[in-house]
Amino acid sequence: MKLVTFQAAGAAHVGMADPQAGRLFDLTKAAAAAGGDVQVFGSMLALIDADEAGLDAARSLHERHGDDPAFLTDLAGAPLLAPLPEPRQMRDGMSFETHIRQSGSGRGRALAEARAKGDADEVARIEAREVPPLAEIYRQMPIYYFTNRLAVAGPDTHVTWPRYSKVMDYELEFGIVTGRKGKNIPASKARDHIFGYTIFNDLSARDQQFQEMQGRLGPSKGKSFENSNILGPWIVTKDEIPDPYNLRMTARLNGRTVCENTSRNMLFSFEEILAHITQDEWIHPGEFMGSGTVGNGCGVENGWFLSDGDTIELDVEKIGILRTTVSAAKPA
Repeated sequence: MKLVTFQAAGAAHVGMADPQAGRLFDLTKAAAAAGGDVQVFGSMLALIDADEAGLDAARSLHERHGDDPAFLTDLAGAPLLAPLPEPRQMRDGMSFETHIRQSGSGRGRALAEARAKGDADEVARIEAREVPPLAEIYRQMPIYYFTNRLAVAGPDTHVTWPRYSKVMDYELEFGIVTGRKGKNIPASKARDHIFGYTIFNDLSARDQQFQEMQGRLGPSKGKSFENSNILGPWIVTKDEIPDPYNLRMTARLNGRTVCENTSRNMLFSFEEILAHITQDEWIHPGEFMGSGTVGNGCGVENGWFLSDGDTIELDVEKIGILRTTVSAAKPA
C-alpha cells in the first residue's frame, strides 16, 4: 500500500494512493460511511498504532469500496501533506560512504565555481580528485542525529529559505517509519518493527551548518527551519519493498539529472541501525529514521546547489517522486 495524508474538507484525511490509476482512495471518509472504526483512520499515527489490524482494515475498506466515486479523488489534484505530518521522533543517519567522504572536502563548491567559469578541464580534474578516507568511527557504529520533527512538510511544498542563509542545498535520502514499540531489538528481528518507507529531502542551509558545526555540536539551524524536513509523497508499506537495499535513487534539478545512484552499500542496514538505537532505549510507532544522503546526492558533493525559484525532484525506485520548490527570502 501507498499511504498518504491529504487535505479534504478542511481536515487531514488518510488515504491509499494508486499512481498507476491516478487516483486516491479516502480511507477516512470510507470508514465513516461504512460505520467502521473511524479512529483508526483519524491520522497516519493512529493507523500505524493499529499495526496489522489497521492495515487489514484498510485493505478491507478498499476491497469493498475502492471503486466507489464517493471515496475517490484525482491524485494529480489532491493536496497531499507529508504522509507523517508529525513523526513521534525524527533521526537522520550517515549511512553512505561516498557522501561522508566527499561532503567536507570542498568538492561541491569547487565544482560550482569551475562550471560558472565554463572550465570543463577543471571540472574533470575536481571530479577525479582523491577525497579523504572514511573515518573508522563510521564503520564501528551507525552515526545519526535528532532533527526537528515539527518542521516537516510534504510533496510539492514551496519553501522560503531562511534569511540567515545564502547557500541552499538538498539531500537525496530515503528512510523508514517505525511500526511497533521495541527495546533492545536484535537486528534479525528489526524488520518486524518497520512499517514502511518514504523519501526524505533533508534541506540544508550549508553556510549556517558549516559555521555552527565548528562548535563540534549540531547541526542545528543549518537543518532546522520552517519546512526543512520534506517527507513523501507517501509511505510505502514494507511488503511492497522486500529489498530496500537495491533501489535506484535519482535527483533532478529543474529537470536536469544531477545524481544517479542506488541504495546499495549502506554502511549499516536499517535493521542494524534500529538494533543500535534501541540499546537500552525504547522506540515507538511512528518514528522516522533517515538513511543519510546517497553519494553525490547533494550540492555540497555534486556542485549543483539550489537557486531562487528552483525545483528539486527526488526519485526513489518503488517509492515515488518527491518534488520541492525553493525561493530566497526577501530582504527584511
